Amino acid sequence: MQASEFDVLIVGGGLAGLSLACALRDTRLRIGLVEQRPPRRPAGWDARVYALSPANAVFLQEIGVWKHLAAERIAPIHVMKIFGDDRAELEFSAYETGLPELGWILESSLMACELWENAKRQGNLSLCYPAVPQSLTMGPAAAALTLANGDTLSAKLLVGADGRDSWIREALALPAINTPYGEMGLVANFECARPHGGIARQWFRADGVLAWLPLAGDRISIVWSTPDEHAKTLLAMPAEALAARVAAAGHHQLGALRLLTPPAAFPLRLMQVPRIVAPRLALIGDAAHGIHPLSGHGINLGYQDAKVLAALLASTPDWQDIGNERLLLRYQRERREETLLMQTTTHALHKLFRDDLPALKPLRNLGMNLTNALPVLKNALVRYAIGAL
Repeated sequence: MQASEFDVLIVGGGLAGLSLACALRDTRLRIGLVEQRPPRRPAGWDARVYALSPANAVFLQEIGVWKHLAAERIAPIHVMKIFGDDRAELEFSAYETGLPELGWILESSLMACELWENAKRQGNLSLCYPAVPQSLTMGPAAAALTLANGDTLSAKLLVGADGRDSWIREALALPAINTPYGEMGLVANFECARPHGGIARQWFRADGVLAWLPLAGDRISIVWSTPDEHAKTLLAMPAEALAARVAAAGHHQLGALRLLTPPAAFPLRLMQVPRIVAPRLALIGDAAHGIHPLSGHGINLGYQDAKVLAALLASTPDWQDIGNERLLLRYQRERREETLLMQTTTHALHKLFRDDLPALKPLRNLGMNLTNALPVLKNALVRYAIGAL
């Protein structure tokens, strides 16, 4: 058994936790990161992808990760096309907004593995793996985490970055309000017969929200947020039948599709965490919030959590206690507005298009068409959404 002391101990080596560790590389702080298993690259293409905003691409540049990512695996988004359920359309263009790209589509494992490699080169960081938390004690001067192998790690600040079902959050009895959507997010990758042109497409349909996201080459990744029973039906389909169903749902805009990765699905829920800080504790990423995937903002929120918390810790004088709750409340206040806005907006959009009231259908589609006809409003919306304001 060993005992180790840190200034900051991060539990969870996902994208948010690793990015926080890397963002603290030039500080005086001694950092530990606990993870059960290092990230790995799957064979072929990863079915789990993220839409990365320009603001977070800059963040990855600042922490030394972006330049190491394989450029041939990254797909820029030049245009976003959104289709309502009654011929309504809304289009966002990078060119019209005065930006080079609206964002990029990256595989989750591509970012995770490069963040891990970056962390391994970091002088002030100790990677603790394979490691499983067993018990936690919060003292007046430090948090003490005991691992399953008997080792004890203590730190002035404990950061929970261990996902939606956070062990840290539950160990400290911090409440999380979960609102199940009764839906699953089905993901898969396809090869397409026609080039996607760097266009991200999204349909609000009677059976859910279907997104086609451009991958490098003539490939797309899909996220179909759909009721549980429909998701199970899709998962049970043979590869060719599923490809045909997805192509038809997208009105064959890219021609015939061929399945590249086995489909997978995960349950969807809104998760609100009223308190993301406590004495000697801060939560980031999916441990701190959960939103509907229709906006693609999940990892963007997590990266911004890491950026804001890292900036706060880096600017704290030596004499000040980084685990002090009054200090950590500054992080909570700064992150609350963006998180609440994204949760409220995605939840309202989901409800608006899932509600079957006859009067709502013409109104919601009229709203999309009106917004599309007002360039100033449309460009303001997209610049806010991608973090360019």
